[in-house]
Amino acid sequence: MTKYSSKLKAEVVSVYLNSNLNASEVASKYDLPGRQVRKWIQLYKLGGVETFNRKRHKRYFSSEFKLDVIDYYQTHDDSLAIVAMKYDILAAQISIWRKVFIRDGIMGLRSHPKGRPSKMKRKKKQV
Repeated sequence: MTKYSSKLKAEVVSVYLNSNLNASEVASKYDLPGRQVRKWIQLYKLGGVETFNRKRHKRYFSSEFKLDVIDYYQTHDDSLAIVAMKYDILAAQISIWRKVFIRDGIMGLRSHPKGRPSKMKRKKKQV
């Protein structure tokens, strides 16, 4: 997947907003996929130019935070994209948390140890 600079994203959205071209025409002008341009336009409409400058880092969320996000999504009429922008997380993550919560309840939202357990038994050193 090619990464695009925030400057290019802002320029493409600016051309879309300031001209009478549709998203597909702007995409062909810059030789970009139309779907990508439409996504940038939606991100801009939801959060402004700042959304292009954000860097996503791997974060760990508490089960209470996950439950709050699920509760907000289910009790409000906002879309996944809007809720994701509000909490600064990916929309797909909300969907995953919701499925796990429906299947396993609150226990499914807890953090789990990562990786495979060791197959070798460790012997304690005798002194």
